[in-house]
Amino acid sequence: MDRVTKGTESLKLDDSSTNGSAPPDIAAMLPELPPGRTLNARMTFEETLADLNKHPLFMTELDTSEDNEELAALQALAYDGTPLENAANFKEQGNECFREKRWPDAKEFYGKGIAILAAEESRRAKGEKKRVKKAAEPVTINSEADNSPNVDLEEDPRPKEEDFEEVAEDPAEVKSEQALLETLYINRAACHLELRNYRSCTLDCASALRLNPRNIKAFYRSARALLAVNKIAEADDACARGLEIDPSNKPLLALAQDIIKASEADAARRKIEKERQEKERRRETLLKAALQARGIRTRSTGRPPDMEDAKVKLSPDELDPASALVFPTLLLYPCHLESDFIKAFSERESLDQHFGYVFPLPWDRTGEYSPAGVECYVETVSGGLVKVGRKVPLLKVLSGGNVEVVDDLLKIFVVPKSRAEGWVKEWKEKKANGEK
Repeated sequence: MDRVTKGTESLKLDDSSTNGSAPPDIAAMLPELPPGRTLNARMTFEETLADLNKHPLFMTELDTSEDNEELAALQALAYDGTPLENAANFKEQGNECFREKRWPDAKEFYGKGIAILAAEESRRAKGEKKRVKKAAEPVTINSEADNSPNVDLEEDPRPKEEDFEEVAEDPAEVKSEQALLETLYINRAACHLELRNYRSCTLDCASALRLNPRNIKAFYRSARALLAVNKIAEADDACARGLEIDPSNKPLLALAQDIIKASEADAARRKIEKERQEKERRRETLLKAALQARGIRTRSTGRPPDMEDAKVKLSPDELDPASALVFPTLLLYPCHLESDFIKAFSERESLDQHFGYVFPLPWDRTGEYSPAGVECYVETVSGGLVKVGRKVPLLKVLSGGNVEVVDDLLKIFVVPKSRAEGWVKEWKEKKANGEK
């Protein structure tokens, strides 16, 4: 096909290229056609190439149509032999692809060989005898009409039950089949390793080891696949078993060093994780004890708001019981549907300390909000409101169990004094009506 393609690169089919002369002789440019193919003078050059592409010997891409008899016949040749011959053929095709680093193609060819020989192993395991196709008997057709045999030329060509016969197993051929099957498993495992199909790699290695428990390559490739998914103990076991068989195997010895390094790194990671978990448990224990000691109630709804790293904690040192508790706090301005977020409101601080940088509010055009011009409230456990003094430490507001911190967030309502009475009345009415 390359000859045809190269020939067409310089071919010009427009009027200027021919200068009025006769069109080029396409037949002279094409290679010798396969048997049964003739050039159709009515076909264009492109149609001729398309027609040639249907023939297996000239294909540039696979024809998946069901009516390509020539391709089907060529594919059937791959199975036209004994199981051992067919599997060996697929192995050679797989090896060629493997050398070219075409891992998926190589895997597929090895898989076809495995399917053939695994079926033979399954048959033997069931105690079934080997069946082969009988040799075809020659048929003589007499040209004399009166004496011609009764031959149905449209008879179904597919093999029938009576076309096969049982034969005795050849021990040498069985041994060769098993040896080839072992090789195919190992070769496909190598493809899986390159394709990072680590589980499939270990399964193929296991299948090879069932056929030959001393297959070094199976131990090596299985250990590599297990190490790749951080199954260090299993990788170490596979590598050790291989080294028991061949203590001087260089690939296994090198892999053993990689396993040792991975094991050391894993141990270091485990140590760090253990220390982190212990620190977290101590932090949670100290926080719980601090809240209980102060009589502060907390509750979780299971749907915490997104506050990034803000949370109720001891500060500045979460592991120091002498540290102060801090609370993420939301200042709500219900009369204007606005809010401010304070990431860490210390139990030792008052609202007045935060109002110093919160006010004036950028959206408060009438100047209703100022430290001395607002009243502040928090909701009680029973659903009521309790007024919060501007200079009262937060600990005094939260201690006693009348107020609870929900999902690590404290909410404080800030209302202008001129609107406070009306807003409180409206709040109580909504509560009475069951509104939230």
